[in-house]
Amino acid sequence: MRNRIILWLCLVLAVVVVVAPVASAAKLRIVSSISGGKDPEEVELFAKEVSEHLGIEVEWIRPSGDDFLQTALRAGERFDLIYLNTPFMDVLVAEGALMPLTDFIKNSPILSDPDVIPTEEWEMLRYPDGEIYSVFNKYEGGTMPVIRADWLEKLGLDIPETLDDFYNVLKAFKEQDPDGNGIDDTYGLSTAGLYDIQPFMGAFGVKQRYVIDEDGRRTIPYASDAAIPGYEWLKRLYDEGILDPNFVTNTTADMRNLFLADRLGMNTYWDMWVGLYNNTRLNEDPNTEFRAMGIAGPVGPNGERMLRRGDPSIWAIPINAQNPEGAKKFLEFWHTEAGIRMGSLGVKGHDYIEHPDGTLELTEIGKLHNMDHGVPRWYNKNVVNPFGDLPGVKEAEEIINKYATLEISTADWPRAEPIVNQYAFMAITGKMPVADAVRQMRQELLDAGLIDY
Repeated sequence: MRNRIILWLCLVLAVVVVVAPVASAAKLRIVSSISGGKDPEEVELFAKEVSEHLGIEVEWIRPSGDDFLQTALRAGERFDLIYLNTPFMDVLVAEGALMPLTDFIKNSPILSDPDVIPTEEWEMLRYPDGEIYSVFNKYEGGTMPVIRADWLEKLGLDIPETLDDFYNVLKAFKEQDPDGNGIDDTYGLSTAGLYDIQPFMGAFGVKQRYVIDEDGRRTIPYASDAAIPGYEWLKRLYDEGILDPNFVTNTTADMRNLFLADRLGMNTYWDMWVGLYNNTRLNEDPNTEFRAMGIAGPVGPNGERMLRRGDPSIWAIPINAQNPEGAKKFLEFWHTEAGIRMGSLGVKGHDYIEHPDGTLELTEIGKLHNMDHGVPRWYNKNVVNPFGDLPGVKEAEEIINKYATLEISTADWPRAEPIVNQYAFMAITGKMPVADAVRQMRQELLDAGLIDY
């Protein structure tokens, strides 16, 4: 018996000796389509620097397609940390696929610090079961009309306030040759699909995605009769060539490139991009007249404006993660100065140089990357941007904080969105009468059980 106990103890010790080093050195597999390196070479450099900070081997996967994560998860592939948005998080939470992080956040001296992340912000991520299943990637900001302020000045126009003002300004951007090249090659407005027509629909009191009443009944205001005049206004812009005719198929990159190439007077995009637009053009030409400015949307009949605060971009740990402790270590690191520096400036020695006196200098590559490796802005009040804010960002952020609210997605939105898009596009482009398109949209959503009225 004694020999059997000794043998058992020896086996236990052998397991500890063999397993412990493997566990401590377990690879951390991270998937993000936004944060991290900008190209395959930099992804490797990014993973290496994160590994050095954490003391864990990191595999950083930057997928090339939007469907990679969903396909990989459903195929049973295992990751330790995934970057996602709230609609997809809603789906994964409903499927029981994510690890609850409530206690971890509460007990983390970093994440529970209100100077690092304001306490009230966590409520955006809390589910009805009381649990939080994710941690913020960055401070998100919101979307808004971004206008060529230099074109306004050149054409002697004021900042638009009402829908009529917006129409007149956008029409002038189309017809009055604001780029001065003598060619009819500019548009007043471009979007990437319905991303984001909220400022204009908000002028009619219509909110994007879901609204849920006190009885828990769901509706999608874009499918209501109240949305009809909003689509009619956009159809007018489309019919008159003021709205970029490719808006239906545009990617956000298409829309941005039009704006940067002096082909567009206004797009609807993130407040942070006001600064990124200005910085990009200033890097190309310090004497450029180009000046992007974020403005509030058109005022509605009730005197209010309705902008969209962005869905939180978040990190979550899948329930089948092999290294959840390593993932939690990363989540804390990401909100420290060292993590924020990586998420903003990028890789030391590649995107920026630190001089012996502690001052930082962006490399030529770093300038191209615009201090955005997934975290152009952050919550942590203790971390100051060493290069200051980009031009126009603070003013745009103040507008978002004043007028923008979060949208409600629910796990149903990924199924509802294609229906909303299909009929909204037909309404704006004239392929169906606007009222018919809206009512057909609503009926399909009702038939699919995606709204209650």
